[in-house]
Amino acid sequence: MAYSKVVENFLRYVKIDTQSSEETSDKVPSTEKQRNLAKLLYQELSELGAEDVRYDEEHSYVYAVIPSNIDKGQVPAVGFIAHMDTSPAVSGENVNPRVIDNYDGNDIVLNEEANIVTYVSDFPVLKNCKGKSLIVTDGNTLLGGDDKAGVAEIMAMAEHLLTHPEVKHGRICIGFTPDEEVGNGVEYFDIKSFGADYAYTVDGGMLGDMSYECFNAAGAVLTVTGKSVHPGYAKNIMRNAIKLAYEFQNALPDECPENTEGYEGFYHVDNMRGNVEKAVAEYIIRDHNKTKFEERKAIFAKTAEELNQKYGKGTFQVEISDSYSNMREMIEKKMYIVDNAVSAMKQAGVEPEISAIRGGTDGARLSFDGLLCPNICTGSEGHHGRNEFACIEDMEKIVEILLNLVDITAK
Repeated sequence: MAYSKVVENFLRYVKIDTQSSEETSDKVPSTEKQRNLAKLLYQELSELGAEDVRYDEEHSYVYAVIPSNIDKGQVPAVGFIAHMDTSPAVSGENVNPRVIDNYDGNDIVLNEEANIVTYVSDFPVLKNCKGKSLIVTDGNTLLGGDDKAGVAEIMAMAEHLLTHPEVKHGRICIGFTPDEEVGNGVEYFDIKSFGADYAYTVDGGMLGDMSYECFNAAGAVLTVTGKSVHPGYAKNIMRNAIKLAYEFQNALPDECPENTEGYEGFYHVDNMRGNVEKAVAEYIIRDHNKTKFEERKAIFAKTAEELNQKYGKGTFQVEISDSYSNMREMIEKKMYIVDNAVSAMKQAGVEPEISAIRGGTDGARLSFDGLLCPNICTGSEGHHGRNEFACIEDMEKIVEILLNLVDITAK
């Protein structure tokens, strides 16, 4: 069956394993296999005739430019950015995508033998996909829509502009980043040579999704020191660090990801390891509101202080470091950037659904570093899991939205 260019791109890219790694996130890229997609994109952009195509050998960024073809007057240079890596949460190796034509709106059995099913009750947005075509996994891996759908859409937009010189546009700047999923997507991103006046990350959810605000984010490490002794003779002597870490968790407000939504922030224990003598728990702390965010960090530290009064000084040690800030603070100064994206969607017959990202994006750090960067949809959902899916018609519509955005910027 013949597919549109964006679908061909997507099916090709998801088969390349680009999973990033928390364990080696001190280097960029955190995994060498991300370079495989980066080099392919460099090659494809070069063959399409883009200019100033660059592959950062050291950190595996890909940059390219489609020069302006407007003879008179100056228009803003607009950038489009997507990340190449996939989440460490679920394997991205040997992705086997499957296309469901004319989806019937019911639960999707991904892997009957392993009883892996995508339930509409878990992903009610699937109701909007009835009658459309979906791309799903075989249940053994994630799909990679986050963010290879964005990569595929930007590449389809680029090919259209490069093969249709009659379409008038300003300077278009393209950037593909590694390691977004482990928080280092723009650690070495070269904003100056990228050359855009502002940009958009194509890294959102289903059709119409658009965001210009995200969480304020921090990471926290809790280290608990216990006392080990023979369990047969431990009465009134042993202090089990694992149990003490549980006590710390239970002392926090019951505001975790599974209990919160919308603008509600949370504390999330993401990893725990240890033994009787020592336990380490890694947390992320999130809130859209800056004041509440600072309060959350203070509560986290105070919980440790109160438990130290109970068990002794130094039993609970906390290290908190900020990760990124809510980009709304920067973007709302130039809201026409968001207004242009709204207009681009409406021209494509899509009703924008502006919401706050319950997470982060490369655009958050870029916005504070001087490149304002709202986030727009990719047509995929269920990210970071085996139930991930992408809608073909929505991906095609997003390419149209990107082209509309280029046209609006040019005018």
